[in-house]
Amino acid sequence: MAAASSGLSSTDVFEALQERESLGPTGVGQGVALPHARLDALDRVIAVFLRLDKPVEFEAADRQPVDLVFCLLAPTNAGVEHLKALALVSRTMRVSQNCAKLRANDDSATLFTILTDAEGIKAA
Repeated sequence: MAAASSGLSSTDVFEALQERESLGPTGVGQGVALPHARLDALDRVIAVFLRLDKPVEFEAADRQPVDLVFCLLAPTNAGVEHLKALALVSRTMRVSQNCAKLRANDDSATLFTILTDAEGIKAA
């Protein structure tokens, strides 16, 4: 999905995510993972959200399996833009009510609304 959204090959996306993950796991707890990577070929930040039917081990901080994955891909030179996007996603996914809503809904339009209108995402 990330490759299709970015126009990059799935191999390039996978290798970039694996390289970043080798620095330390991006499983942040509460069943949430925030894998992210920078790629030279990108000209904008790309985000992909996945809700897994079956949770997977992700070496998360709380040792819980992950079922909510929010992947961010950014241009290598994105600098602050990439960090701001990562911080926004992190704040959104830290709110347990947001995670519960994401787990309880199947409709993609509803999921998009939850992710973009989540209470507290603009708070520091």
